[in-house]
Amino acid sequence: MSLQAPEFFAELCLPFHDSTVVGNTYFAAPVPGTPLRLRIDFTGTIHADTYGGLRLAVVHPARGEIDAVALSFLDHGTFHRRDEATNTRPNTKQHGTFDTYHRPGRPPWEGAVTTGLRDAIEQYTAVWFPGAWTASAPSRAAGRTAPTSPAVPVTRSGTRAR
Repeated sequence: MSLQAPEFFAELCLPFHDSTVVGNTYFAAPVPGTPLRLRIDFTGTIHADTYGGLRLAVVHPARGEIDAVALSFLDHGTFHRRDEATNTRPNTKQHGTFDTYHRPGRPPWEGAVTTGLRDAIEQYTAVWFPGAWTASAPSRAAGRTAPTSPAVPVTRSGTRAR
């Protein structure tokens, strides 16, 4: 069965305009005009058709893979709510993972909260692609910003502090 990877990567709201999903892999050129590319794959587990996280890799066209990091769903709380709601016990095949079997019309990763993964991807890409995230990212909190109150003007006192 399909992992519905395009929908999963869309759920992450990655800001890179020059990107595509091929099969179950996300490819992006976060900084236009540079040779470095970002590749994101699902990482398997010891169980068939079961996925436990994402693997991010920085790839150079001539030198190949330069760096890679694995981000587990468990470490980033991706399925914490789902596992808690379904009373999925730690150290079981289903805990912190998803598999290719799912209800018809629903994604296999149903119940995923991708905020932790997205934050980790942002931190990782900031190292290899500085400025790419902010240059192409619409604000995640657009429309959900907290109201601001006017700043209190700072007044200087006549004494100096040491």
